[in-house]
Amino acid sequence: MAQLWVVEDDDTIRGVLSSRLQAEGHQVTALPDGGSALVRSLPAPDLVLLDLGLPDLEGTEVCRRLRVTFPDAVLVVVTARDDEMDVVVALEAGADDYLTKPVRFTELAARVRAHLRRAGAALPEDRGSRLVVGNLAIDLAARRVTREGEELGLRAKEFDLLARLAAEPGVLVSREALMSDVWDEHWSGSTKTLDVHIAALRRKLGPEPVIATVRGHGYRLEKV
Repeated sequence: MAQLWVVEDDDTIRGVLSSRLQAEGHQVTALPDGGSALVRSLPAPDLVLLDLGLPDLEGTEVCRRLRVTFPDAVLVVVTARDDEMDVVVALEAGADDYLTKPVRFTELAARVRAHLRRAGAALPEDRGSRLVVGNLAIDLAARRVTREGEELGLRAKEFDLLARLAAEPGVLVSREALMSDVWDEHWSGSTKTLDVHIAALRRKLGPEPVIATVRGHGYRLEKV
């Protein structure tokens, strides 16, 4: 199991990233500032997701010091700073990758897996490429859903919705998060399309697993 650090001062972002990366099968240490990331007693990370806008230390300095302390770790900057010079400075400080917020979790998770694979770190294959919910098997790589060996004919967005909900069974996923992850993080139109796709997905899944509606908030894939 890969050891990931999430160094992010925003409580909401840190919590969401941590829980969703854990759902992917990683061991996650959530840290609110740069000083916490430089504590020597922490387990060595395989990969660090690092915000630059930290409250105590400049993110690039934290990146530089982490590179010295953990020379084999993958350092991925995830920040709202999109200036070209910020990218250059971060890469020169030792970052391996640079992502600008807002970033879709599906892209971030794919980048994490790719970096870990290249670094030779242990990947949670069962959870990273295949999800099982009740009698459904969701093959993320092949984009196939089967029930007892029989494939369900899901459309692209139906598959993406199911995979997103199945990544955190039993957890409420907000309408905003679903629209951002499955459609577009900049989506500003009606979310009626989400309801239409959920209804179609329910018809194809049948009585199990249950996609529960939390009115006014979002949906939850019930654990079976």
